[in-house]
Amino acid sequence: MEKLLETIIEYIRDFLMGVCIDNLNSMFDYVNERAGQIAISAGQTPGSFNSGILDLIRNLSENVMVPIAGLILTYVLVYELINMVVEKNHGNEFSTGDFFKYFFKMVIAVELVSHTLDITLAFFDVGQHIVNEASKVISADTAIDASATMNALVNGMQDMELSELFLLALETLVMSFFTKILSVIITTIMFGRMIEIYLYVSVSPVPFATLTNREWGTIGTNYIRGVLALAFQGFFMTLCVGIYAVLIRNMTISSDLHMSLFSILAYTLVLAISLYHTGSLSKSLFNAH
Repeated sequence: MEKLLETIIEYIRDFLMGVCIDNLNSMFDYVNERAGQIAISAGQTPGSFNSGILDLIRNLSENVMVPIAGLILTYVLVYELINMVVEKNHGNEFSTGDFFKYFFKMVIAVELVSHTLDITLAFFDVGQHIVNEASKVISADTAIDASATMNALVNGMQDMELSELFLLALETLVMSFFTKILSVIITTIMFGRMIEIYLYVSVSPVPFATLTNREWGTIGTNYIRGVLALAFQGFFMTLCVGIYAVLIRNMTISSDLHMSLFSILAYTLVLAISLYHTGSLSKSLFNAH
């Protein structure tokens, strides 16, 4: 009878440990998958992320935004010409050099509006290069290797009583659920950044039409700052994933497994919060608003 009871207890112990291990593996797999996606997508350009969306944006830009930009550019150039004539004493001091200066500025303005989409996408090509080079320095592989952490957790379960294992199984189940929620949030942040990039690219002809004018040029200047902020945001996102991977790899599992598990969840929560704030950090750096 005593041997049967020991067999049942051992079976329950193995079952609870199996539940804990499965929950932990699921938790790390979800976060690892999302972290890997961020490391890849942070360096993607609008074209490499989804060429179909970029084709849609290109068609909208050429057929909707470029005509609007043409109207704005016409107004800006006429406004510039009137101001130039007025500043030159109603044309009395108007020289040939001023005419060529105005003509040169007009050519630049037209070229900017004509090639605005290519210029805007070039910023993200630069951002992709920066992220790719940073990834080589931060880590050769941003995927999280949690094998050492898992081994430490499994070793700590060996000396637990059934009641502690049962509580740990419930904790890992709840933590696995919340980790899945956090992974969804991380994915939302990642896709949200790309959608914001597409929105920025779609209206690019309009702010570019204002760049050559002194009064209106702040619109175009702030737009370029915003594009640079979005391009460099990928660098900050890659850095966040690299820091998170290092924290998990170097994490010390204490005798209190419950606190260790909540520390892992806290790291994941901090990762999600950090990724969310990379946008505001990048915009603050470039003074974009």
